[in-house]
Amino acid sequence: MSLPLSVLPFNESRVYKFDYRSLIPTPPGSLWRIESGLVRSLTWLEDGTIVALGLWGKGDVVGDYLTKVEPYQVECLTKVEAVSLSLESLHTMGDLLLQHIQLSEELMVIRSYKRADVMLLKLLAWLAKRFGSEVERGQLIDLRLTHQDLSELLGITRVTITRLLSQLEQQGFIQRLSLQRIILKQEEFWHYEI
Repeated sequence: MSLPLSVLPFNESRVYKFDYRSLIPTPPGSLWRIESGLVRSLTWLEDGTIVALGLWGKGDVVGDYLTKVEPYQVECLTKVEAVSLSLESLHTMGDLLLQHIQLSEELMVIRSYKRADVMLLKLLAWLAKRFGSEVERGQLIDLRLTHQDLSELLGITRVTITRLLSQLEQQGFIQRLSLQRIILKQEEFWHYEI
């Protein structure tokens, strides 16, 4: 069962459970450590266009305290368990905050490519590196992201994502499995360092 957005005050060290596509409350100064599952932080433009700010998994920290972007939301892309953190605990979280900045910058670079196919390839490589697991034919990305989720991460249309995924599969770079899972084939092209 998801918690209503009005749940306050948060009890640090208590694990809160959230359902797929529910929102994690982000009142001013809030911080959450993801214990399991996958979330995305996002905002939207005046015209309603969603802008994905990042994808976060186990051990990552998200929350209003880490951003100046308004509006700001954290949406669950799977069932999620998270712990509310106090601002007093920040002094022990230097490495987690540094990782948050680094991952945000990696995603910013991926979005800066001019060609949509290169953006998608770089995103798949980033997802495989962050969340993938080694399988015989490459890296399994078992995040079950929709084409719409991918399009919002990159700022390109869902139709373009669908077309590019088909093209990448025909070219042998990926193998699509059921339930929106993807195997990214092992290729030298995928290894990219910032």
